[in-house]
Amino acid sequence: MIVQLFTTLGCHLCEEAHEQLLSLTGDGMDLSIELVEIADSEDLMDRYGITIPVIRADDREIGWPFSADDLRTFLENDT
Repeated sequence: MIVQLFTTLGCHLCEEAHEQLLSLTGDGMDLSIELVEIADSEDLMDRYGITIPVIRADDREIGWPFSADDLRTFLENDT
């Protein structure tokens, strides 16, 4: 599954979200993680500037705060 993590340089919460995604892959979840730098796009800055980290998978999004368990449930549930 392709998972996008909307992030920006120096965002410690984004780093934590990335670590959560990496731990899920370490637990056997098949994820392809794409880091999306929101500072590269005015549209992304407008949309996510104050809400990152945000994770998108299959046209669904989950925004911070979330735990590793929340993230696993989000990724395993395709509805």
